[in-house]
Amino acid sequence: MKWSGWFPNNGGMQALQFQNGQVTLREVAPPRADGEALIRVRLAGICNTDLEIVRGYAGFEGTLGHEFVGVVEESPDPDWLGQRVVGEINAGCGSCVECRAGDPRHCLGRSVLGIVGRDGAFADLLRLPVANLVRVPDEVPDDHAVLTEPLAAAGEILAQTEVGPRHRVAVLGDGKLGQLIARVLATTGCRLLLIGKHPAKLALAERVGIEVALGEDLTIRPAERFDLVVEATGSPAGLARALELVRPRGVLVLKSTFHGPVTIDTSRLVVDEITLLGSRCGRFDQALALLARRAVEVDSLIAARFPLRDGVAALAEAARPGVMKVLLQPHSV
Repeated sequence: MKWSGWFPNNGGMQALQFQNGQVTLREVAPPRADGEALIRVRLAGICNTDLEIVRGYAGFEGTLGHEFVGVVEESPDPDWLGQRVVGEINAGCGSCVECRAGDPRHCLGRSVLGIVGRDGAFADLLRLPVANLVRVPDEVPDDHAVLTEPLAAAGEILAQTEVGPRHRVAVLGDGKLGQLIARVLATTGCRLLLIGKHPAKLALAERVGIEVALGEDLTIRPAERFDLVVEATGSPAGLARALELVRPRGVLVLKSTFHGPVTIDTSRLVVDEITLLGSRCGRFDQALALLARRAVEVDSLIAARFPLRDGVAALAEAARPGVMKVLLQPHSV
């Protein structure tokens, strides 16, 4: 993967794109709404998935980015004009069983903002179906609203499996997503432990009342294994470690997405009847509700802010070990 600068070609807006193995800031033509909403991006967030895409994950080429907050400039429904919004990233076909059931997240013909077949949020403008838009409450500032998508992904765990005060829960991984997952799970009153490799990152969680442990110092006896383990390391090795931590008939939730194969000994899954659960996108309205009532602390997770014109440098910064959330702000805001 190569990093490059800005190559103007007399287009109409800036966009940070991945093409032919290279990340480049370009001037491109603004997207046409074509029956969808046109949104001016106010702020976008760099996710580990964006970094994996430039390593080859998902085979995507085009404008990167799927975490954003913006304002609607064009819409087939005039009630959305001028509204500050975030957007569900999966745009379904509208006619399959999943879409008719109101869940385009699993539409086989879906496009995904900045990930599959749809230009993303690292640009001045993006487009999404009106059905994907969610209004941002006035009490939620842009710096918090931009984290709606990863916070919703964290909250999806609560929609998939029971978590409450009687459960012992471990989150494996102290990065951006692991931190958000721990903060969301902490709202359930479960007995929670965040396990990581970086004392400075673990300290961020400890300051908001989450129990933490350095993985290298942690020894778990078989009788102490957890009811639920969430793997959010972003590393192929994390799955094997997570499997060591879950009790028989426990639940193992996989959150990491990365390029490349993963090897795991499945015998323990079978012998101990462990439930293996993939977990991806969640509901934005629930995430915004958490942000609106300040139920989760997110300010400490924001590490840096770059103008979009410095997007190549921002991606490089986000890729440095230990760096938390890096934000991008278009020049047009």
